[in-house]
Amino acid sequence: MAESMKGLNRSHRCGEVSNALIGQTVTVMGWVQKQRNKGGIIFVDLRDRSGILQIIFEESECGSEAFAKAEKLRSEFVVAVVGTVNKRAGAANENLATGDIEIVAKEVRVLSEAETPPFPIEADSKTKEELRLKYRYLDLRRPDLQQNIILRSKIAANIRAFLVNEGFLEIETPILTKSTPEGARDYLVPSRVHPGSFYALPQSPQIFKQLLMCSGYDRYFQIARCFRDEDLRADRQPEFTQVDMELSFVDVEDVISVNERMLQFVCKEAIGLDVQLPIPRMTWKEAMNRFGSDKPDTRFGMELTDVSEVVANCGFGVFTSALASGGSVRGINAKGQAEMPRKKIDALVDFAKGYGAKGLAYLCVMPDGSYKSSFAKFMTEEELKNLVDAMQGEPGDLLLFAADKNSVVWNVLGGLRLELGRQMGLIDDNKFNFLWVTEFPLLEWSEDDNRFVAMHHPFTMPMDEDLPLLDTDPGKVRAKAYDIVLNGTELGGGSVRIFQTDVQEKMFEVLGFTKEAAYDRFGFLLNAFKYGVPPHAGLAYGLDRLVMLLVKADSIREVIAFPKVKDASCLMTNAPDVVDNKQLEELYIALALQEEAEE
Repeated sequence: MAESMKGLNRSHRCGEVSNALIGQTVTVMGWVQKQRNKGGIIFVDLRDRSGILQIIFEESECGSEAFAKAEKLRSEFVVAVVGTVNKRAGAANENLATGDIEIVAKEVRVLSEAETPPFPIEADSKTKEELRLKYRYLDLRRPDLQQNIILRSKIAANIRAFLVNEGFLEIETPILTKSTPEGARDYLVPSRVHPGSFYALPQSPQIFKQLLMCSGYDRYFQIARCFRDEDLRADRQPEFTQVDMELSFVDVEDVISVNERMLQFVCKEAIGLDVQLPIPRMTWKEAMNRFGSDKPDTRFGMELTDVSEVVANCGFGVFTSALASGGSVRGINAKGQAEMPRKKIDALVDFAKGYGAKGLAYLCVMPDGSYKSSFAKFMTEEELKNLVDAMQGEPGDLLLFAADKNSVVWNVLGGLRLELGRQMGLIDDNKFNFLWVTEFPLLEWSEDDNRFVAMHHPFTMPMDEDLPLLDTDPGKVRAKAYDIVLNGTELGGGSVRIFQTDVQEKMFEVLGFTKEAAYDRFGFLLNAFKYGVPPHAGLAYGLDRLVMLLVKADSIREVIAFPKVKDASCLMTNAPDVVDNKQLEELYIALALQEEAEE
């Protein structure tokens, strides 16, 4: 039977008990990690969020009643213990911060009993993730997961402290807002009082933070909940947390400067990491040409090489036809992998096809200098040598080539580079390589919509010198946009915003909006621009991604208290779920799925 804690007050968390308290009486409370009965003495490991502490029960010290209670303790019982801090009688446990002390119990109260949990509550759990997420409230007791969540809280607090000190104001923006479907799908919320109308949950506070700049608030930030109805990956969730900011009277350099200093401060405070400033920069074009990615992992080499000119007149039709279609031929050099088994090379070809490749050409420079290749018979010895030289190939190297339009070649070799980097052990997990990627294309062509779409969003300012190209060659316009990348993952992105009405209207025109359609969707922003708007710019980070990378987790689910799984469901609460017909009727909603089932 559970006992009351009346008259007891916790004096310390388990991890706070130290050598400085030896000889003193303390009161600790927490969960039983395990109990070991050694006959005349019972050892209990007591756990709370701060750590684990060893408790000793001896009948001569605690009395027969307390000793009898201690005999019945099981894992996950919640107890309160009063006792004296002693130096450990046995050998110290170097794996615990409290490993050289113990509590000799005088009193124990069982505050709550527990059933046997469905999996062990321990660090580095081998339990399947589905089971852990079903019992997430138990999973969250695990020490390593608790440390992730605690560090997340610390990082958020450090971000707030830094930005407030820099003159930013924390301002909340609406959660229920207007749907502006230009990007990922919105989550829609039906309105009861406006039948047939819907709110949207915000994908970001973008429009509102720009309006705050129009309102004169100068420097805004918010740790904001955002929502996107999109397919999930390890670093995506349907609801996520964004560190959002906007600044007035600034340009690219101002935004980068404050964010570099914020990252330096947060990383030092969170994990003791010294981020060297300035953070390296790379244009989007350079990143794509060198790494095949706009978020390159610069912890290792194996960069792409453009060999289009070298193979332009060769006899291999796959190469020449790609070039004739306006594409390119590029390769990567997997050093020392020439004797990779054919089965593994075939697996790489299949991997490349998953990234859009029709195939993958390979050339092995054997240790004796001879060549083994999928296309050698189509090229002369001299052409092969020139190709190997262009790739800086040496005996023992495996050269891999993709030939197609640039977007496909970049995608294929960028993905293949990362896969080989993992397979070959080239990636140093102890490195934290930050990088700014700048000068993104303003627009990209959508085959599905048969029009240009904004690469970031429709409020991004073109580079000044590229403004005339909006009328003549929109695809070549560069944006005043910048992403911050860490170890091959995009942490966040931002841009200088369009603040001139004529440029914003031109942008909507290029995106295929009529003036009426643009004002219908974004009129409240465009109208605000008529009353004096300052030049402004901003940036937003994915807080979940930042914490994930700093703690070296494989998924953002490991740094979110209650995450969803890949189909956007919650295994613990079974959300989303059906609702009563009465609720649907109040919202004037009829379910087509239900009607089909009845037919």
